[in-house]
Amino acid sequence: MRRLPLSMCFAFTLTAFALSLPTPIANAVGSTVSDGLKQGDPIGAFRVTKIGGATDDDVEPGDFLCYRCRYGSSPMVMVFARKAGPKSIELATKLDSAIGQHASSKLRGLFTFIGEDAANLKKVATTFAEQSGVVHVPVVIAEDTQNGPIDYRIAEDADITIVIAQDSQVFTSHVFDADAIDVTQVIGDVEKMLQ
Repeated sequence: MRRLPLSMCFAFTLTAFALSLPTPIANAVGSTVSDGLKQGDPIGAFRVTKIGGATDDDVEPGDFLCYRCRYGSSPMVMVFARKAGPKSIELATKLDSAIGQHASSKLRGLFTFIGEDAANLKKVATTFAEQSGVVHVPVVIAEDTQNGPIDYRIAEDADITIVIAQDSQVFTSHVFDADAIDVTQVIGDVEKMLQ
């Protein structure tokens, strides 16, 4: 009987494992729990370009970096936005305020714009940073502009996806229509995480 080399056995095992993983199902827009990352899932690294906000983080607009890496295992709120509007500005300002209030907990935030029109994202993000006036939350554009970081499984039809994490794991996540963000629920979840 012919034996396969160990490297081929590993390749077959890896392929079988990958095929056994569940595939993300598109999220119904307006729902409050994301079909992407779930509680306890690890959060991965991803690179972004800073556009504005976070005037106190020693990162200049135009810098390309991994904020997720900088934040380490600190508690954090990562917002992925395809659309901006009054509710997303309200979310950003409330998150900015929460970060200021919870400085001792090292709470961090990140507002990441994603979408198909990469050329327009910089304009949208710049306007958003100016209108929100955030000083603790960086406003950035994802390197993977169309759908954000692949490991985060952001639904293609989701306007706003929010991942609340601590110790490099998801505490909870939400998906909202841009005009239906439940800011009170999100900030409430942040408070629960910090208890």
